[in-house]
Amino acid sequence: MITIPIYDMIILPDVTYYFKKDVLKDLGAQGAEKGDQLLFLMLKEDKSRKDMTMSDFYPIGVIGELETIDGDGNVSVKTGERVEVSDLQVTEEAIEASVSVRKVEEDIESEEIQERFEKMRSTLLHFIQGFQWGIWARSYVLHWKSMNEVVSALSGYLTLSDDEKYAILASDTVSERMERIEKAIYEFIEMARVSEEAETAQQEKHEKVYREEAIKKQIDFLQRQLDEMHPENVSDIRKFEQKLQDSGMNQDARKEADKVLNRMKQEGKDSHEYGLLYDYLDFVTSLSWKKMDAEDVDLKESEEILDREHYGLKKVKQRIVQQMAVMALKQSQSGSILLFVGAPGTGKTSIGQSIAEALHRKYVRVSLGGVRDEAGIRGHRRTYVGAMPGRIMEGMKRCGTSNPVMVLDEVDKLSRDYSGDPASALLEVLDPEQNNNFTDHYMNVPYDLSDVLFVCTANTTDTIPEPLLNRMEVIQFPGYTAVEKFQIARKHLLPKAMKGMGIKAQNLKVTDQAVQAIISDYTRESGVRGLKKRLDGLCRYAAVKLVKGEQKSITVSPKRLPEFLDRKPIRHEEALEEKKQGIVTGLAWTAAGGEILFVETLFTKGEGKVKVTGQLGDVMKESAQIAVSLVKSRYPEAAEAFKTNDLHIHVPSGAVPKDGPSAGITLTTALASLVTKKPVSPEYAMTGEVSLRGTVMPIGGLPEKLMAAQRAGISKVFIPEDNVDDLDDVAEEVKEKLEIIPVKKVEEVLERVL
Repeated sequence: MITIPIYDMIILPDVTYYFKKDVLKDLGAQGAEKGDQLLFLMLKEDKSRKDMTMSDFYPIGVIGELETIDGDGNVSVKTGERVEVSDLQVTEEAIEASVSVRKVEEDIESEEIQERFEKMRSTLLHFIQGFQWGIWARSYVLHWKSMNEVVSALSGYLTLSDDEKYAILASDTVSERMERIEKAIYEFIEMARVSEEAETAQQEKHEKVYREEAIKKQIDFLQRQLDEMHPENVSDIRKFEQKLQDSGMNQDARKEADKVLNRMKQEGKDSHEYGLLYDYLDFVTSLSWKKMDAEDVDLKESEEILDREHYGLKKVKQRIVQQMAVMALKQSQSGSILLFVGAPGTGKTSIGQSIAEALHRKYVRVSLGGVRDEAGIRGHRRTYVGAMPGRIMEGMKRCGTSNPVMVLDEVDKLSRDYSGDPASALLEVLDPEQNNNFTDHYMNVPYDLSDVLFVCTANTTDTIPEPLLNRMEVIQFPGYTAVEKFQIARKHLLPKAMKGMGIKAQNLKVTDQAVQAIISDYTRESGVRGLKKRLDGLCRYAAVKLVKGEQKSITVSPKRLPEFLDRKPIRHEEALEEKKQGIVTGLAWTAAGGEILFVETLFTKGEGKVKVTGQLGDVMKESAQIAVSLVKSRYPEAAEAFKTNDLHIHVPSGAVPKDGPSAGITLTTALASLVTKKPVSPEYAMTGEVSLRGTVMPIGGLPEKLMAAQRAGISKVFIPEDNVDDLDDVAEEVKEKLEIIPVKKVEEVLERVL
């Protein structure tokens, strides 16, 4: 008897099985012929012949007889009784087994067996009707004659373990075997039905999704066709979808914008929030999100543009060109944050336009004067009514590019209140380490400001917080000299004023003397803003005469200026004509430039009181006290005069407030002149603070003060020795007309003037 090991099959009695002859050979039945007895034993796991042992087989098998072998190599085997294996020998050639018949108990009637079989077959036939392959499978099912055949035929499809398959064969009663078979078949049918239903439902869902996508694509295609035919009727949703697709936003910004757009779709045009959502999408899609490539910088062209648009300012332009050179070498879009500090009208803001032109970039100006809360810089959160973006991002929207030259005007005029500190918010904007992820509260997503070239302007650094000032490089804008103002008026201001009023060159001529007279007698400033106003006024007056036909050609001379400007000349302080004791000329810096001032001292009979008038600030009052102490210590013989007299110190004009640490040397000299009764020549002027040690300490605003001295007719000026380096910032035409005397001790001044 030939023993054949089988795996993952159900072999039961009274069933005809069909094999290929080659398969039987592979299973160990090489020499099997018709009529041979075969023993089928089930393996517990799939193994090769050489690794098999008796423990690898289940103990119950089935005897079969080889019935037919046809010409095509098909073999039929009819199974018979079950047998129990008592001894098993496995060799490479064959498997030898000792078996004994294992009886089965017939505990159920044949009619019931047949009835249950018919019911099972009917259920199978009904089940296969729902499948396309059910037609050819029907004849196959009708061919089955018993439950054993059913379960044997479907054994490869049943979700039974090896032990469960063997349990069907090992059942010693017919009823137990039938129950196991029915359980396996009916579970198979239900699982197949559920699986089919799930697959059908999933397929229907996919078909619905595919259909929906197809419809959407069709709608989009048709909508695009309509939009091309009628671009004026494009819907807001469609417009923003296209803008978002082309925007190049970063991931966070696109996610937020898509969320707002979806909400806008859901709300509809009739919603009260539709306008807010529209404004937000309109703002973020108007920004430039794409990073620009660094362009080559032509330094020669940049210098030509700066020289063409701005006269003078040599050091300022030199520093700007250095900045451009560094940007060119680093291939960077930005560099140090420049802070232009100077008097009004000195060209701080307009030079930002020239920088933008030189770099071939967009120019945008953001005025910060009067901004008093953080929202002015960072914007409002969208939860507030009337929320708006901050001024920085509003400026980025206006320029429409990611690398403009942005001028932050009047940073010294930021204020603060309970709403927050705008200067602190500006720290992040101007910090190169942070501004690549600047988050405006209105946008609520980061925006890269690292490519923006920031230029700040201020009239003074006194009101700028130290942390903000440390982030910027201060570049001082000195006041213009009379020569520079003349050139600026001739080359820039007067031609622009005539063009703005529609006046041709042949209709109006302003003499050089008239321009110089306007500069000296009708303006009082470091810059040229007042000069521009005067020239504009002159052109307007001339325009009236030309339109009325009173004159076809007008020449403006100094004598006619009161007529054209409709005002009297401004009175400037001038050097005294004669010297008087106790009166000395000092120099002062004002927001409009430099001015001279006189320190007047007088003794009156009294009890040693000191009276200070002229609206002097605390610093100048302290300087007066120091001056009194110095004079008392250096002229002990005059100490009695301070006891028996009251001292009156006055600095005209009395209506103008004055303060600052630069009048000490002037006060000391005036008091020394008073007590020694030696007048000081009016050709001298001086500036500098003094200490109780008699040291002359440095001051600020030297260029403006020296220009004021030169304009007033002063010929000799004392300055602190520590300010000698500041003379580089003074115009040559000013230095040529002045004898500048550096001093270190107050005695040097007193010895020379007394």
